[in-house]
Amino acid sequence: MSESVPMHQLTTIVLAGGQSTRMGQDKALISIQGVPLLRRVCKVALQCSDRVLVVTSRLAEYQPILPPLCHIVLETVPTGEKPPGPLVGFSQGLAQVQTDWVLLLACDLPNLQTRVLQTWTTQLAHVENTTIALLPRHAKGWEPLCGFYRRTCLASLTQFIAQGGRSFQGWLKTQSVQPLSLVDQSLLFNCNTPADMLSLIESYNAK
Repeated sequence: MSESVPMHQLTTIVLAGGQSTRMGQDKALISIQGVPLLRRVCKVALQCSDRVLVVTSRLAEYQPILPPLCHIVLETVPTGEKPPGPLVGFSQGLAQVQTDWVLLLACDLPNLQTRVLQTWTTQLAHVENTTIALLPRHAKGWEPLCGFYRRTCLASLTQFIAQGGRSFQGWLKTQSVQPLSLVDQSLLFNCNTPADMLSLIESYNAK
């Protein structure tokens, strides 16, 4: 039986730099059963890795709700401009990583399961050298914000961004990616709208 990658050999990056435009409020701070979404995701991440980096420009808002051992990487946003998006945020976080592998998570994944993530890590020791990521796949392509990346992908990622690229799907089309099996698609449910949040709260209340 394969073993999970030791926690000290894996870094988690949590992206929390979005504008939450469709939600109408900062979804990272929305509480489910009294726990803000960002904190929920970070607590799961800490069950998989010793070091969790939260990429955001909102230090004052997020620092008080982060669990211990979580560190903020301040996203660089030019004055007067909107945040450049998750791909650039990922590259800025990745530049701070020392481990060979990174677990990348969005801050709005309330159904994350530690057991599933830990099972996925058993595959990391058996990946071909040319493969830069292990990601779930759905009808529209890869799910880039819930999976694993090699630290060495930073070079190609930086080049892609320098050429004007801002799409995870566009970048991943140029890379070798291995699919992760996912039986329960609800793991990837993310909260983008008030309707999504209402549906999530109802599902938790029904448990």
